[in-house]
Amino acid sequence: MQTKYATIDDYIAGYPGPVQAILQEIRRTIASVAPLAEEAIAYGIPTFKLRGKNLVHFGAYKSHIGFYPTPPALEAFAEELAAYASGKGSAQFPLDKPMPLDLIREIVRFRMMQIPEGGAKKKQNANAPHQ
Repeated sequence: MQTKYATIDDYIAGYPGPVQAILQEIRRTIASVAPLAEEAIAYGIPTFKLRGKNLVHFGAYKSHIGFYPTPPALEAFAEELAAYASGKGSAQFPLDKPMPLDLIREIVRFRMMQIPEGGAKKKQNANAPHQ
């Protein structure tokens, strides 16, 4: 049965100290690049959302950190990620190796460019006079 977490703090608290430290490091890294992103739990794991869209997800597993930046980001960074195992839509960073924080920063920047600022154009009021 999967535990339901309300916050990223709740999620991180469920892991041993060394894993908590890694998760916090990844969290700070993402937040430093995307300070306007909001923290959330989506799909049961820590998520950063930008302008209402999922930016990246990450989660701890027995021997790795799963990092989920969307398939286009994985494709764009395929060469840099080639040294890591991967899963469906994820890169797997081993817990017993240093986290590739610079790579995570670059992927987050890439993802931020994929999420457009603003939203749909404002619709003209049908009752407004035409000019």
